[in-house]
Amino acid sequence: MAAWRRAIELSLGDADTAKLRSIAQSRTEPASRVERVRILLAYREDPSFFAVGRALGLHHQTVQRCVERAVAEGPLAALDDRPRPGREPTITLEAKAWLVSLACRKAKDLGYPHELWTTRLLARHAREHGPAEGHACLANLAQGTVCKILDQEEVKPHKVRYYLEQRDPDFAEKMAEVLCVYRQVKILKQAAAASKKKRPSDAVAIISYDEKPGIQAIATMAPDLPPEPGAHATFAREHEYKRHGTVSLLAGIDLVTGKVHALVKDRHRSREFIEFLELLDSAYPAPTAIKLILDNHSAHISRETKA
Repeated sequence: MAAWRRAIELSLGDADTAKLRSIAQSRTEPASRVERVRILLAYREDPSFFAVGRALGLHHQTVQRCVERAVAEGPLAALDDRPRPGREPTITLEAKAWLVSLACRKAKDLGYPHELWTTRLLARHAREHGPAEGHACLANLAQGTVCKILDQEEVKPHKVRYYLEQRDPDFAEKMAEVLCVYRQVKILKQAAAASKKKRPSDAVAIISYDEKPGIQAIATMAPDLPPEPGAHATFAREHEYKRHGTVSLLAGIDLVTGKVHALVKDRHRSREFIEFLELLDSAYPAPTAIKLILDNHSAHISRETKA
């Protein structure tokens, strides 16, 4: 008589269970991984190889092997295939390192008209110059192999990601000053909400200022055509337009009330900025202190006492 088959205890933490449920619902995961996830989740609910195999349409030994591997190596490690024996790799580690270092350079630096590499161009360059650099194994390098090597090193030489260089040595000090201002705005809003007033007091007005010069002022040369059922679903606008030069926009938003102060002028000089300051000065009572945030730092505006 055959021995009684024991159930194996499979313990899954909350994090592992959540990860497995996410993989089970994925539409991009390989089918083999999704199948093993369903085995583990089903076995967690009903620890029986035969019951899980019958429910999923699998052999009970397939379920047993998956569960045993999850217990021994971990549930997430059990989702992937074990490495299978195969022929020795023909591309050496030194050749891969040379190829990756080559991908980290720009193609135009090596005399190509392209600024960045494509995998096809990189494979061709490696085939032509790799043997001369002491990597004879790259003589028959395929484009797909280049993609695999770059994927392993997480290098994407055909893409550009933008970043911002920090050039201001006083950036940290200015950032702290601006953050303190926004903290003050939060306190003022909380006080306004508690007192059910639009502004808790007229002691200070905090204005975030910015400007946009050189805005094109254009006008249409024909009226827009309205939508017409069955013929045109949207408004139609003529492609031709008339230029009216450029204008400059100077605007500031009151961070407490949300009120926007805007000024549109034909030119962008210091006198236009002074005119904007006069606009702010006339918008608030005389006792109110105006704090203007501009160019990553804040500035207090001194005001003459109004009569």
